[in-house]
Amino acid sequence: MEHVQIDVDDLSGAQIRRFLAGHLSDMRAQGPPESTHALDLDGLRGPGVTVWAARDDDGTLLGCGALSELAAGSVPEHPAAEIKSMRTAERARGRGVGAAVLTRLLDAARGRGHRAVYLETGAGEYWAPARRLYERFGFAVCPPFADYPVDPLSVHYRRLV
Repeated sequence: MEHVQIDVDDLSGAQIRRFLAGHLSDMRAQGPPESTHALDLDGLRGPGVTVWAARDDDGTLLGCGALSELAAGSVPEHPAAEIKSMRTAERARGRGVGAAVLTRLLDAARGRGHRAVYLETGAGEYWAPARRLYERFGFAVCPPFADYPVDPLSVHYRRLV
């Protein structure tokens, strides 16, 4: 994989806004609204949410991911965070970008003193590569957490940090 720089992003640039709009559109195309849990830009700019963007040497956006602080009482371990908006640009898939972003998110969670990291992703074939990545990083399937409902179209994961 070429050199990838992963930094906190303030979501002000057109490139990241288009990228995340594409992510939201793709997520909405995969299932009904009640099974789509991707955050929009306002949600990603909310309190307790930090977004990281992965870029190559010329500044081209390769991927992103976010950590969202989970409220006390929403999960057994506290403090804890949820991974949101993990996405790799189509042209960069299979090149280690997702793994690099996920590593950065886990390092940030650990550095912030989180005891666990959670995530929700889709159960369909579209999300199979993402599930393989999470499982490779030690995430284990768990029951729905926080305010997620039981949904056959979702898979929930947890990993201690």
